[in-house]
Amino acid sequence: MKTVTGFASATVGNVACGFDVLGFAITEPGDEVVLTLHDEHRSDCPVSITSIIGDGGALPLDPKKNTSSFVVLKFLEYIRTTKGIAFDGHIDLLLKKNLPLSSGMGSSAASAAAALVAANELLGSPCSKMELVHFAIEGERVACGSAHADNAAPAMLGNFILIRSYSPLDLITIRPPANLFCTLVHPHTELKTSFARSVLPKSIPLSTATQQWGNVGALVAGLLMEDYDLIGRALVDVVAEPKRAPLIPGFTEVKRAALDSGALGCSIAGSGPSVFAFSASRQAAETVGAAMQEAFLCSKAALASDMWVSPICSQGARILSTTP
Repeated sequence: MKTVTGFASATVGNVACGFDVLGFAITEPGDEVVLTLHDEHRSDCPVSITSIIGDGGALPLDPKKNTSSFVVLKFLEYIRTTKGIAFDGHIDLLLKKNLPLSSGMGSSAASAAAALVAANELLGSPCSKMELVHFAIEGERVACGSAHADNAAPAMLGNFILIRSYSPLDLITIRPPANLFCTLVHPHTELKTSFARSVLPKSIPLSTATQQWGNVGALVAGLLMEDYDLIGRALVDVVAEPKRAPLIPGFTEVKRAALDSGALGCSIAGSGPSVFAFSASRQAAETVGAAMQEAFLCSKAALASDMWVSPICSQGARILSTTP
């Protein structure tokens, strides 16, 4: 019997202007997945979920419907058909949810990435991380109905990830400036990804698209040139944020507080309700976070919140422990 624990951290998708094509990982918090390999074949399904901790009973225990187990099943199918590795044992899965659900923090992507690196390690590392990304993306389809990569790819690979193409999948890693810090604030409310996507327009004017493209290009350029001022100017979303902002109580006040306290820029994390800001130092990011939390608390909804300050995570999903 062998046990492997995998970990993957929170991520921020979209990064303001980069809807479904840009995301980044932070160092904490994150989800853990513990996989235990048994030699005996138990049932038609080779994966069982033994327990989920921290979800309040919200996530399914059916291995074909839970993101973390679903991606392991896809991985096992892939190594059998592509790598010629037959699997005749059984895997027990324990999921430790440290990320809040429906938070805009890449919760489902973290569970998928953690499960995949653990499964890969458990079976002798037959796949590269880039191969594993494909399964993590499919896990997003189970979670919210859309196989987007802006959380799944950085959860697996770390850094900023630009998705140039989905068909074929073409991912570009962008290493962040050394002093770029993210403040991530999660108000104590939920916003379902499926609902947040449903409010988006099906088409946009060409002038709006042109403005958005310019911001995406400027953000990438700012990251590569370590131009903090340009990064701040580029964090403007004219497509999703105007539609989603009304869904987040106090968002306008929180964004204003972040900018007034020195943030380079501020926007919705993924589909929300979490909000992120960039700063050019940890001290500045801490100050920004305190102002954002105060603004949430002083809003009409009087929302308490959790706050994390983190550099961009360069490691991505990783193994925490292996026994024996």
